[in-house]
Amino acid sequence: QDWCVQAMREGLGRKFTGTSNCLIAMRREVEAIGTNAHELPMVYCALAPDDAALARAPYEVLSDWHEEHEGNLRIILPDTYGTKGFLENAPDWLAGWTGIRVDSGDPAAAAEIAIDWWISRGEDPAQKRVIFSDGLDVDKIAELHARFSGRVKVSFGWGTLLTNDFRGLVPDDALAPFSLVCKAVSANGRPTVKLSDNPEKAMGPPEEIARYKRVFGVGAQQPVEVVV
Repeated sequence: QDWCVQAMREGLGRKFTGTSNCLIAMRREVEAIGTNAHELPMVYCALAPDDAALARAPYEVLSDWHEEHEGNLRIILPDTYGTKGFLENAPDWLAGWTGIRVDSGDPAAAAEIAIDWWISRGEDPAQKRVIFSDGLDVDKIAELHARFSGRVKVSFGWGTLLTNDFRGLVPDDALAPFSLVCKAVSANGRPTVKLSDNPEKAMGPPEEIARYKRVFGVGAQQPVEVVV
């Protein structure tokens, strides 16, 4: 990671804006950047006493975040329980946040949903930031930049396939990266759930996944291979 940060600084110059690795940020004197994480709504939702409280929980956590943070830290991560439904039911004040992070499903489709949502809430998408962060490589970054540059402020959270892209270099693709994430699994003895915009990324007991899909109105989803 440290070598990659140095390479990005040299190759991208001012277009490289920082790293979420706080230790490397400190050592290399670059900005430590990032967004809130899926664990926050997962824990708030796990603690909800009933379905009505469950439906409110993803917005309550962002209301609390709103009180603590501003500017570039006001980035919505909407896919924990489905981006489309989350935005459709979001309070108006949330549209005033700085931007959105796209972390699952079809990234172009999610960005288009966000653009339509901002317009419907009277916001100018060209003033909003979209951070793509799911399984990015050079080709995907170039494709998304070509489609959305000028329509929104485009950013990329490039991780595994920057620091660990050895696909196709050895027999049986033995050095290919795999998906490894850390998530809260329970809160006060209640299981946590994450649905995502990709059913392949869903986490939690099957009966709770079904309940969350019902509460958040998540219908059929298109499976997408999880690369990292």
